[in-house]
Amino acid sequence: MAERILYNLLQVFVVVAFAPLVEGVTSRLKENLQSKRGPSIVQPYRDLWKLLHKDEIVSEHSSWIFRAAPYVAFTAPVFVALLIPVLTQYPLFFAFMGDMLGGGFILALGGFFATLAAVDTANPYGPMGASRTRMVGFLAEPVFIVVFLTVSFVAGSTIPYIVQLRWVSPIANFFEPSHVLLLIAFLMLILAEDGRIPVDSPSGLFELAMIDRSKSLEYSGRGAALMKWAGAMKFLVLICIFLNVLVTPWGLAHGMGLAEVLLAIPMVLLKIFGFVLVLVYIESSLAKLRLFRITEFLGAAFVISVVAMITRLSEI
Repeated sequence: MAERILYNLLQVFVVVAFAPLVEGVTSRLKENLQSKRGPSIVQPYRDLWKLLHKDEIVSEHSSWIFRAAPYVAFTAPVFVALLIPVLTQYPLFFAFMGDMLGGGFILALGGFFATLAAVDTANPYGPMGASRTRMVGFLAEPVFIVVFLTVSFVAGSTIPYIVQLRWVSPIANFFEPSHVLLLIAFLMLILAEDGRIPVDSPSGLFELAMIDRSKSLEYSGRGAALMKWAGAMKFLVLICIFLNVLVTPWGLAHGMGLAEVLLAIPMVLLKIFGFVLVLVYIESSLAKLRLFRITEFLGAAFVISVVAMITRLSEI
């Protein structure tokens, strides 16, 4: 049991420590694909260090929600990292404390507090971006639910480790139409939930066009660092769910030895960077949608997820 607790903490460390690196690699690859030099892959670490050592200014109109939101947003991905396979293929100490739906609720809690904090400061741009974020969340939640229902039909559970064992591990299941459609729907959800093109532009600086990034406009110093760090961890957690639970367990440790678990860190990171390369190509091939076209994008994701569920039911 001590080993499983240790590996759980190691999974949390990997998510916390390498989330800025994944964000930096994503930004660098996107700039290189557009024939630009781009920032260093360690630039997010420099930004976090700089923000953590700056003074924090809080609006006099804000309440305790504004002060608590960065800590809630930062803690939410950490809890989810305890529930999902980040480094090991076998269940760890907290594996059965919550399923994929529970992990989605925890991530949604962080987003909910960030939305309340955006409204709390009386800044006109914050509430505008918060309302848009809630619109995207309102459209994305049905897709999450249908995806989890489809997964439960296959695995008989929504516990990530069980889903991986009963659906992904048999290689024949990977090429089933319901699985392929489910992967497409979940990939579209990653783009929407993390505020990436075509739903939002993570590098945009125009306040009127911001969606996800507008929630942290009023933060400075430590609060801005925690919000930025929380966004990077949420992105990494969603990638881990997509790759390790729904795509392939390749790279994950099979044994209980510490050396094998430590070896899984570079293997999983290699898999993540491969996915980031595909994601950057998708983002660079698309243009940012207008606000009211986002409903069509997420509506398509919902239809794909429903078709995946119907296809799976017809296969049973």
